[in-house]
Amino acid sequence: MSESSSNVVWLTQEAYDKLEAELTELKTVGRPDVSSRIAQAREEGDLSENGGYHAAREEQGQMEGRIRQLEDLLRRAQVGQATGSRDEVAPGKLITVAFDGDEDDTDTFLLGSREVLATDSSVDYSVYSPQSPLGSAVLGAKIGDEVRYTAPTGREIMVVVTKVDTL
Repeated sequence: MSESSSNVVWLTQEAYDKLEAELTELKTVGRPDVSSRIAQAREEGDLSENGGYHAAREEQGQMEGRIRQLEDLLRRAQVGQATGSRDEVAPGKLITVAFDGDEDDTDTFLLGSREVLATDSSVDYSVYSPQSPLGSAVLGAKIGDEVRYTAPTGREIMVVVTKVDTL
């Protein structure tokens, strides 16, 4: 998988629209509001002891960070159905794995962006990034494939891909 395709963030249309609306709100309402509060606080004089000024500046910094994060996310976003064959693990697909091949010890997760969780209340499964240890291990695998990865604890874990679904 190429560098550019590994940076793709898979989103549903609903998630993309909500993130785009948040970005628009921050740029058109949030920025002017905070700028106005900063200007008002400056008019009050001594900024070194002006709590309102410092709070507004901190909020401005956080908002600008979120704006940059959303712009990057939306620039890398791929909306719609995942690519690849039906039984191949790819970003944007719902994957079920069995730990150590045990059908009673499974996990189902979306291989994609955690932003889906923040925007889609119907999501009731985990989301793993394709860059995470488990995500990168199963990426490109097919149903029935056994893959191994090293957990953040240093333990090697084996999983078998048991199911691949599209959203």
